[in-house]
Amino acid sequence: MINETRFVSEELRVRVLEAMEALNYQPSAVARSLRRKETQTIGMMVPDSSNPFFAEVARGIEDTSFGQGYSVILCNSDGDLEKEQFYINVLVEKRVDGMIFVAAGGSAQHIRTLLERDMPLVVVDREVAGVEVDSVLTDNLQGGYLATKHLIELGHRRIGCIAGPSDLTPSAERVIGYKRALTEHNLVVNENLIRKGDFQYEGGYKAVCEFLTMNEPPTAVFACNDLMAVGAISGVRKRGWRVPEDLALIGFDDIALASFTNPPLTTVAQPKYEMGILAAQMLMERIKDKTMPPRRHLLETTLVVRESCHAQ
Repeated sequence: MINETRFVSEELRVRVLEAMEALNYQPSAVARSLRRKETQTIGMMVPDSSNPFFAEVARGIEDTSFGQGYSVILCNSDGDLEKEQFYINVLVEKRVDGMIFVAAGGSAQHIRTLLERDMPLVVVDREVAGVEVDSVLTDNLQGGYLATKHLIELGHRRIGCIAGPSDLTPSAERVIGYKRALTEHNLVVNENLIRKGDFQYEGGYKAVCEFLTMNEPPTAVFACNDLMAVGAISGVRKRGWRVPEDLALIGFDDIALASFTNPPLTTVAQPKYEMGILAAQMLMERIKDKTMPPRRHLLETTLVVRESCHAQ
């Protein structure tokens, strides 16, 4: 009667509805999902929920999913493969209709297993080698090139780079873009001017402090994400230097905080919210049709010039 699947008298219908209201009855979502073989929920796996970049991507996913009648379960892997596997198991047990995945390093086997189980899946931000899967990516190589080219055009010739983890494709591709810009402008690629960071504030702080202790420190630094750039600003000040007067600095991502640093951060913008929207749309399409061939969307980056870069 509640589902209007059979005829009942009007008197009985009214009495049941009144009883439901008095008891504050809520239909069982579990029972409904078992009957329909769908839960109207999707899972989202991120490696760091505290990173504003992922928060903005997640907002695009949540807004789009909500508009389509889906709920989103957010899981934070901390970049740890065991924790990632644990949350995958939880999401499978909860019978989510699909997953959106920002992979930790080495997640290929996890994703391959999900695909073998016919789980609708979209990978965001990080390409996973050896796996054919729907993906929404940013042209990180182009972004690294744009950032370095901007510094070169300002007259800088000794340009440092604070890279992210080397096993993550966004970091590796941004460094390739950095090197390509140097090479195309007849500048030597000096490996001593590349420091490995961690995509966190602390990594940027530590790397820039190492740069500033060199006999010939760089005059400009490209940090491969905004969190490391913010940490670098703090490190520069700790040494008694100034941005941009003593060191030009450029980031990557264009998180909301970038506009409010002191000075406001020049950075390479990714279309974060749009990435989330597109990923959610692709997942809905994949849920409806699991037979489509894998699709790959590569979105462009743009340079956002603010006040953290000074001409040499």
